[in-house]
Amino acid sequence: MREVTRHVDSVMACLSKGLAAPIGSILAGSADFIDQARRKRKLLGGGMRQAGVIAAPGILALTEMAARLDEDHRNARYLAEGLAKLPCVDLNPADVHINLVWFRFNADIDAAELMAALKQAGFLANPPHQGAMRLVTHWQVGRADIDRLLEVMQRVLCD
Repeated sequence: MREVTRHVDSVMACLSKGLAAPIGSILAGSADFIDQARRKRKLLGGGMRQAGVIAAPGILALTEMAARLDEDHRNARYLAEGLAKLPCVDLNPADVHINLVWFRFNADIDAAELMAALKQAGFLANPPHQGAMRLVTHWQVGRADIDRLLEVMQRVLCD
């Protein structure tokens, strides 16, 4: 983290995305910067009472979930490699570095059919747009889930 942030004065990180907290972000910077941010937050009505209930999942996200982000990234690469093997999918697994997998396929595919098949198999996704789609791995997605997803994608996209 130090290497990534060495050229900036402040940094903000969301805890509710890949770290599985229901809400929250952290802000880091100089003491003066944080004092100014606190004042501006209060001026804009951003104060909270009894915030410990919200802070607890954030602390858990930082202490427990951050260590497993690499697993999400490995699972995304596994998903990308599986999708790239499908003859109807355009994807270079080397382009996948985090838990987001973007890929392209034949734009003539019936999006409603794809979404229904994914939902029936227990997967949620946003509908494809012009033959492009994004899938996301997270702490609740394992290799068995990915294998099942790849079977659905093969059946709907390629068969």
